[in-house]
Amino acid sequence: MSITWIEDGSERTCRWQSENGAPAPRTVRIVDDSTTADVAYKLATIGEALLWRGDYNNARQLLSAMTRRVPPAKQSSDASPAEQFHLHRQHRARRARVLGMLLVELDSSCRLDLGRAPDVRAAVSEALGPDATPCVLSLRELLGMVGAHEWRRKGVFVPALDASIHPHYGVFSPVRGEYIQLVAGAPLPDTDRAFDIGTGSGVLAAVLARRGVTSVAATDKDPRSIACARANIDALGFADRVEVVQADIFPSGRAGLILCNPPWIPTKPTSGIEHAVYDPGSRMLKSFLSRLRGHLTPNGEAWLIVSDLAELLGLVTRAELLTAIDAAGLAVVGRTDTTPTHSRVTDSSDVLHAARSRETTSLWRLRAR
Repeated sequence: MSITWIEDGSERTCRWQSENGAPAPRTVRIVDDSTTADVAYKLATIGEALLWRGDYNNARQLLSAMTRRVPPAKQSSDASPAEQFHLHRQHRARRARVLGMLLVELDSSCRLDLGRAPDVRAAVSEALGPDATPCVLSLRELLGMVGAHEWRRKGVFVPALDASIHPHYGVFSPVRGEYIQLVAGAPLPDTDRAFDIGTGSGVLAAVLARRGVTSVAATDKDPRSIACARANIDALGFADRVEVVQADIFPSGRAGLILCNPPWIPTKPTSGIEHAVYDPGSRMLKSFLSRLRGHLTPNGEAWLIVSDLAELLGLVTRAELLTAIDAAGLAVVGRTDTTPTHSRVTDSSDVLHAARSRETTSLWRLRAR
C-alpha cells in the first residue's frame, strides 16, 4: 500500500506503514513548525493527514497539544459495564485515528530527515525489519517503536527468574507479574514434558524450565513472538530445555503439563500487540479447551490462567467458562487466585476502574474426566 502527496509542485509516492492496518490517508498536507495545534487538530478530525517537515521535538510537542484537545469519552450513569467498555473502546479508536494523522517519513536508511531528530534506525529495524523502509507512518507509531526499543534494551526484571525478559516490538511485555507468580508457585504435576501455549515473550516457558521441567515446547503463531521467545530463551540459557515452535495452539504429541494464558477479553483487537489481550469470541480459549484432552498424557494436568475482568465487565459469564470446560471432557481439580497489582487497579480516573479494582487472576487446574 502506498501514500501519495504533492510537495514543491511535484507528486510524490511512498510506501504506507500502519501497524493496525489503517488505510493510507487520501488527503495529505505538508506542515511544519508554523502549524498551530488548533489547525492541526481540526484538519486531523476531518481526515486530512499532516506530513511533518519541521523540527522533530516540535512535532512531538504538537502531538501532545493535539492529544490535549481530544474531548473525554462520553459517560453515562445508566450504561452497563459492557456498554461502558464498548464506549471506551470506541473513544480510544476515534482518538487513535485523529492522532495518527500526524505523519513522518523515513528514508531508505531508516532515518528521519528532521531537525534534532534522534537516531531511530535500531528501533525501526527491530520493529519492521531491515527492508521495510523507506516509508511514511504516523509519529505515534514511530514513538511506539522507540519506546519498544527501550523496553527491549533494558528488559523487564522477573523475580521468578531472577533475570530480565526483553520484550520485542508487538509482543506483550510481562509487566503484570501476578500470572507469573501463579505459575512459579503451583505444584508441578510433571517435570518431564510441558507445553506453553501462546508463549509470547517466552517468560512462562522459562519459568517452567527454571523450576526443573526437562523439556518444554513453547508455541505461538505470531512470528514476532517466536523471535522474541527464542531470543529470551537463548539469553537465559534454557535453549537445551525449551523448544520454541510456531504453531496455532498445540505442537505435536502429548505432555504431562500444558499451560495456557489466553487473551481474556472477547472482542476485536486493533493492533498486533492487542492479540495478547483481545480475542473475538474467545476463539483461542475455546480451541484450547476443545483440543486439550488429545494432548494431555493420561494423568496429565492443564493450567489455564485467566482474568475475570471480562466477567466483571459483563462480556462473558463464569457459567460459559465452566460449560466449555465440561463440554471438553475436563474437570476442575483446583484453582488458585491472586489480585493484580498494576497501576490501573488504583487509578480511579480510569473509566473501567470499578471492574479493574475487583479483578482476580486465576490458575485453573484441569484434568481429563
